[in-house]
Amino acid sequence: MDKFSYIGNSDVNAIDDLYKKYVANPESVDIQWARFFEGVEFAQTDFESGEIPENFQKEFKVVNLINGYRTRGHLFTKTNPVRERRKYSPTLEIENFGLEPSDLNTVFNAGTEVGIGPATLQQIIDHLEETYCQSIGIEFAYMREPERLKWFKDHIELKNRPKFTPEEKIHIFKKTSSATLFEQFLAKKYVGQKRFSIEGGEALIPALDVVIQKAAELGVKEVVMGMAHRGRLSTLVNIFEKDHQSIFCEFDGKQFDSDESFDGDVKYHLGFSTDVDTLSGNKVHLTLAPNPSHLEAVDPVVQGIARAKIDNYLHDENLIVPVAVHGDAAIAGQGVVYEVIQMAQLDGYRTGGTIHIVVNNQVGFTTNYLDARSSTYCTDVGKTTLSPVFHVNADDIEAVVQTLSIAVSYRQKFNRDVFIDLLGYRKYGHNEGDEPKFTQPKLYKAIGSHASPREIYLKQLIAEGVMTAEDGQKDEDEQMAKLDKAYDASKKQEKAVVLNFLAKTWEGYRHGKLVDFDKSPSTGVTKAKLVELGTKLATLPEGNKYFRKITKLLDDRLDMIKNDNLDWGMAEMMAYASLLVEGHPVRISGQDVERGTFSHRHAVVKTEDDEKEVITLNLLGDKQAEFTIYNSLLSEYGVLGFEYGYSLATPNGLTIWEAQFGDFYNGAQIMVDQFISAGEDKWFVQSGLVMLLPHGYEGMGGEHSSARIERFLQQCADLNWQICNPTTPANHFHLLRRQVHRDFRKPLVVFSPKMLLRYPKAVSKVEELAKGSFQEVLDDDVNKTKVDTIVLCSGKFYYEAKEQAEERGVTNAAFIRLEQMYPFPKKQLDAVLKTYKNAKRFIWAQEEPENMGPWQYMCMAMRDMNLDVVSRASSAAPAAGSHETHKRRLNDLFNKLFNKIAGK
Repeated sequence: MDKFSYIGNSDVNAIDDLYKKYVANPESVDIQWARFFEGVEFAQTDFESGEIPENFQKEFKVVNLINGYRTRGHLFTKTNPVRERRKYSPTLEIENFGLEPSDLNTVFNAGTEVGIGPATLQQIIDHLEETYCQSIGIEFAYMREPERLKWFKDHIELKNRPKFTPEEKIHIFKKTSSATLFEQFLAKKYVGQKRFSIEGGEALIPALDVVIQKAAELGVKEVVMGMAHRGRLSTLVNIFEKDHQSIFCEFDGKQFDSDESFDGDVKYHLGFSTDVDTLSGNKVHLTLAPNPSHLEAVDPVVQGIARAKIDNYLHDENLIVPVAVHGDAAIAGQGVVYEVIQMAQLDGYRTGGTIHIVVNNQVGFTTNYLDARSSTYCTDVGKTTLSPVFHVNADDIEAVVQTLSIAVSYRQKFNRDVFIDLLGYRKYGHNEGDEPKFTQPKLYKAIGSHASPREIYLKQLIAEGVMTAEDGQKDEDEQMAKLDKAYDASKKQEKAVVLNFLAKTWEGYRHGKLVDFDKSPSTGVTKAKLVELGTKLATLPEGNKYFRKITKLLDDRLDMIKNDNLDWGMAEMMAYASLLVEGHPVRISGQDVERGTFSHRHAVVKTEDDEKEVITLNLLGDKQAEFTIYNSLLSEYGVLGFEYGYSLATPNGLTIWEAQFGDFYNGAQIMVDQFISAGEDKWFVQSGLVMLLPHGYEGMGGEHSSARIERFLQQCADLNWQICNPTTPANHFHLLRRQVHRDFRKPLVVFSPKMLLRYPKAVSKVEELAKGSFQEVLDDDVNKTKVDTIVLCSGKFYYEAKEQAEERGVTNAAFIRLEQMYPFPKKQLDAVLKTYKNAKRFIWAQEEPENMGPWQYMCMAMRDMNLDVVSRASSAAPAAGSHETHKRRLNDLFNKLFNKIAGK
């Protein structure tokens, strides 16, 4: 443990007592205290009197003062460019530490603690003030690992403020200047248009620049970034080097160069990627993820993209750096930030640490910061994982650059998160058409007369003799000329260009078309191969002791192959195995997925004695792809966002998120609405993400029955995703394989079963997996000449309805299953219906209430049919809480159904 980490927790009298014990017997005190006492030079002092000399006591008081600066110095900084800081007490005045003005010229050995050697108290205070109370405030003393504490102490106390060369200063100035002048140009050319200016926070641009420069210097190959709208356009042109002409075309609102059905998105939501050269000579690949207006929603997506790159080809966390750019109100108010921070050190989700940069406007839209949080700082969420936090005056550009350089070095050294709070201001309202003086008149009076960071830094450089006023004017003239030229060129361009921000990753893939869903591709696997794979995944390695029940379960799987009778879990595992040996990696995450909520998967087996993990899906062969599966933290929003991001960067793999129960997905509704359902239409990016949502009415109450099929179907358009409810293990097998056996990708939402996992009739033969493909529509096995009523349905309701039909002796009805609801399989359904020559009644039957489930979607999809409906009555809650009520309502539903079949 480092000295300052424990001295500050002790009072002087207690330390006196410890010293007395040490003098009497050095071994009677903790070894850390013994080392401290040894290190303090008191040889010149006479201790024979037995009294603790006053100077000795004051040495400890000075150490406590030093610790006070380390723990509380950030409260007394000059970090706010436009407001007076709030007042905190007690202050760092020496009297609060038992010291007096007469001590200021006394030399104390405690100066060695801060790297300046024996020094007067005044010199020590000056050093501490320069380190902790100027333009940079630092919170780090709560970290528990001695190595991290020492690293910080060495980098901020011993090195203090670096000296930048004239060339470095000019580079920093040009980055700052480019941000300011770009915004000024937009303000003149596009008056009143929303651009979410970075003015007041221009320091973000040199901050991001130093992240990239320092990262490249330390060997980083890629940087993946997520940010909201404010400052995004400036970041795109000044960091990502997106050409100005494209930005101007987007301002002009020109149509995108794609087909008419493509909707696109506003200019400050689009993603981008590029390779940039750095001062070290190393290239860095930059990726900016697209994002919606929903603040912080992109955070887990960025993490997923970064992790996929690590897993797929980088294989080293130090080769990629995720950067999250936050707003002050958003980082404090949006719960997904907490979820992402808690993922940072988990095996299934870690990315080697994220650099979190807060563009602190000190206001959220119209809400003052005092109304936006209870915590002292907007970044206090970072302390939950003991992450260091910097608070920096965004007007002090060199302090910003220093801070980000330290942050990158820390991240690369410890692979932990680090937070940088850039305290600036927002020059205009929330957008450029908003009037901020309605709600913050005093603040905006101060902002109105405040010099820009460019002006402040140029004035500093002129005073230092690094630049002249003429140099500053020349820089402005050159940049404005460049912008004018791009602006003129944009007027001649007919359409705006939309790019897939991960175009390189998706080379060789195309976008799906309606004709692609006329027939699913063949996804069978030879029977011999299936038997081989099934045997391997059901065979545990010898030499370990396993829980008796798991041994039986795996033996039962071997029997399934032998007896040619595969249940749901076995068919699913065989789908994964077949993909793995074909070179497609499979990743699954979600709550309790390793075993499965319903104990059907057991993809990870624990040995009984030492809980060693055994994953038989990784024991299939030397050349197989990797199977990874992770029980997630108790999060839907963050984890689903992570897996969506992972799928964006892994087109060759199968990426799956499984909900514990289907309705729990709505904790991640933003991810579904803003990313998964509309990502391709807004941003031209594909995803092959699979969502497994357990669904089915089995008397378990309103919260464990419905995965809200109706909500997903309501959003179906433009071939945006696939909505399926398979009813046989074989069809589930083919559905999973189809997901990676096409040269395009669509998200797949599967309403997976609960009851059918062990339902005796929901089994498949190996031959059904060996031949054929996914069947969008499953016909009934009946005498078609007797059928006058067609009952269309989906999911496990089919099995219950068929049982009822058999019990009631009904032979005039056929129960046809729609295994895929979207894209609607009209061609496949028509082919089946044509075989029923005598059909005159058509019914859609569902177990969900009439205002839920697929019914309303089916009305639109089959509007040319005289389609009737049988369902539960419309309801506010998805299902009844009482099991008896559930059974009564289900019986009523079947009575209604079979009365209609009978023509009553």
